[in-house]
Amino acid sequence: MTKADLQKADPQFEGVYGVYTITEQDRREVHRYRIALLVSGVALSAGLLQWWQFGGELVWIWVLPLAAALGLALRWIHIYLRPLHQALQLFWLLGCLGWGVLISLNGPAAALPTLQRHPLWILAIGPLFAAMAGIGFKEFFCFRRPEAIGLTLLLPIALLGRLSNLLPLEITLALLTTAALLLMILAIRKFGMDPAADIGDKSVFAYLEAQRNIVTP
Repeated sequence: MTKADLQKADPQFEGVYGVYTITEQDRREVHRYRIALLVSGVALSAGLLQWWQFGGELVWIWVLPLAAALGLALRWIHIYLRPLHQALQLFWLLGCLGWGVLISLNGPAAALPTLQRHPLWILAIGPLFAAMAGIGFKEFFCFRRPEAIGLTLLLPIALLGRLSNLLPLEITLALLTTAALLLMILAIRKFGMDPAADIGDKSVFAYLEAQRNIVTP
C-alpha cells in the first residue's frame, strides 16, 4: 500500500471490544444528522416566532419541516442501544400521527388555535417532542452540553405544565421558544466536532449485535 493509499484509508480506532473503522458513509450520516437537527431547530423557532407575532393560523406549515427533519435526524443518529433508538422513532411516529389527526379533524388553519384552547391535544402531539427531548438527552449524556440538558428539561416542563393548566400559554410559548433556540445552538455547535465523536465506539455496536444474534438466531 502506497503512502497515498494510507492517507485515503478510513481511520481506525481502538474500541472497548476491538478495532473499528470510521467510514465515509459514517461521516456522511453524521453530517446529515447535524443538518436535520439544525432544520428541526429552525422550523420550531420559526413556527413559535410566527405564533408569537401573528397567531397560530398558519403555524401548522412549520410542523411539516419540523417532523420531517426530526424523523431524518432519528434515522441518522448513532444510538447503539437499539431499544432506545426504536423507542424514539416510535415516539416520533406517534407524534406525527397525532399532528395528522389534529390537522385533519380541525383543518390546518384551526389546528394550533384548537391546541391552544384544548390542551388535552398535547397527549396526541406530545410524543413528537418526547422524541426531540430524547435526542437532547442523548447529546447531554454523550457530550455534557448544557444546551442539550436545557432542551431535554424545558420541553416536558412546557408541555406538561400546559397540559395540567399549571402554566399559562405565554409561559409555555416562552419555554418552547427557549428550547427551540437551544436546539439550534446544539446543532450549530456540533458542526465543529469531529464526526468520530458522534459515531462513538462502533465495536460496542458490533458486540451488541453479536450478542443479539446469539440470543435470537
